[in-house]
Amino acid sequence: MKIRTSEYIITEVAHSLARNRWMSFASIATVAVSLFIFGMFLIIVMNMNRMAESLESQVEISVYLEDDLTEKEMDKIGKTLEEMQGINTVKFTDKKTALNNFKERLGDQKFLLDAIEGDNPLPNSYSVTVKHPDMVKTAADNIARMDGVDTVKYGQDVVEHLFDITRLIRFFGVVLMMLLAGATLFIISNTINLTVLARRKEIAIMKYVGATDWFIRWPFMIEGIVLGGLGGVIAFVALRVAYNMIATKIYETIAFFPLIPNYPFMMYVSIVIVLCGMFIGALGSTISLKRLLKA
Repeated sequence: MKIRTSEYIITEVAHSLARNRWMSFASIATVAVSLFIFGMFLIIVMNMNRMAESLESQVEISVYLEDDLTEKEMDKIGKTLEEMQGINTVKFTDKKTALNNFKERLGDQKFLLDAIEGDNPLPNSYSVTVKHPDMVKTAADNIARMDGVDTVKYGQDVVEHLFDITRLIRFFGVVLMMLLAGATLFIISNTINLTVLARRKEIAIMKYVGATDWFIRWPFMIEGIVLGGLGGVIAFVALRVAYNMIATKIYETIAFFPLIPNYPFMMYVSIVIVLCGMFIGALGSTISLKRLLKA
């Protein structure tokens, strides 16, 4: 692009924004509101996905051993578990520790176990976690066939329902994001279309004097990028303030909630929001001009 042409485009964009300042303000406001809503849903979906991953990662396989095993045999089972494909962590709990943990969970009712102090009915066990949630059932079935293993539990029904819920969260989150992105593009395209229609006579005159379609299109595209970018910046600032307030409130009430930390998460969100604003602004201008240039 020639320097003279670049200067013309920049000057034309500046004049257009000044000349149509109220329309420009309306466009920026529309972009900002649309991208703010889009960003809020993006943040919600990302945090719901993190919560789903957190719940899935907490699924444990409890491996209860036979009572007549020697210490050497139990260690051998532990090493076999650690060497299994897809296993993340392996933790051993002996009978005595298991009984003490059970007493702590009973709290004031732990006196109920006084009668069995000399005969501990709880087995030695291993707690196993896997690298990926989908591997839980396969790993549990393989462990159950090992010599020396009495029973294997992982809350089959609960885990399957949990995985169904997390899959639904991800699916509906993606669908919602796509629908909202489409709605945002539609709103911005129609807003920019008003600016284009207001200058249709000017565009017609430029075509009559021999201006190419791209020569006419560039100022509108740059204008759309500027409007979209400014709207994206406003939306991001509002999102950052809102996320800080929500995060503070959540941490005050539910300290262990797996919320995504502000940094660098919001930095990535800001980049996505601003780029989306610029892209949608340029695309909206292109869609609006396409019909007019064909006329």
